[in-house]
Amino acid sequence: MSRKPSATQSIGRFAAAVVGAPETVPPGLGAWNGGSVERRFGVYRNNVREGLIGALASRFPVTEKLVGRAFFSALAEAFLLSHPPRSPVLMEWGDALPAFIETFEPAATVPYLADVARLEAARSHAYHAADAAPVQPETLAALDSERLALVRLVSHPALAILRSPYPVLTIWERNTGDSEPAPLELGGGEDMLVTRPQMRVELRPLPPGAARFFEALEEGQSIGWAAEAAHAETPLFDLTLAFTLMIQSGAFSAVAEET
Repeated sequence: MSRKPSATQSIGRFAAAVVGAPETVPPGLGAWNGGSVERRFGVYRNNVREGLIGALASRFPVTEKLVGRAFFSALAEAFLLSHPPRSPVLMEWGDALPAFIETFEPAATVPYLADVARLEAARSHAYHAADAAPVQPETLAALDSERLALVRLVSHPALAILRSPYPVLTIWERNTGDSEPAPLELGGGEDMLVTRPQMRVELRPLPPGAARFFEALEEGQSIGWAAEAAHAETPLFDLTLAFTLMIQSGAFSAVAEET
């Protein structure tokens, strides 16, 4: 004897059909006037998909601009089939898009696309991150050099450090707004910092070694340990410059402890 599916199961099947293959129609669906269930559901599914693709495009506008609307729509549809939304909060949907782009064969001709998408995902997370006051320079200035080297810091909720073998920040900056896509001359990679110390998301290029310095601090290492890690990565690391950027960017919100 078959058991009637629960309301939760029915909703799940309906949602799966909405983002599933075009021929998929949820079982038990009917039309009140006897019309074509397939046609009516097809119209509904197309409207939902267009809305979701539009939501993804609004979160990744430069990513879309770099490849064009038609290409991005095909990319977004493929992403939707394998990564349907799991939450009604669409701001959270799309975090997996950068990794998906790396596996999307048609995007192989745009090797920097995934990292541009990572930057845009980090920007949206920074915009919606919790508020927190940046650590005050006076707090650190009150410590002597030995104690300062032992200090650990609490990352600001909006902080993100991105590293790319491509000039992703330059690409993003040249392709924001409504102008035509800018011609690109791919040079060396760029490291960048995403923060929101007040109400505005800020993107900053990082000098050599500074990304490793910030990464170590974000991991909970002491300032002294982070400086050593940055120096080990490159002798070009400038601690004074990195420390200044740390204060100016509001990347950290409090002193955690001394080791």
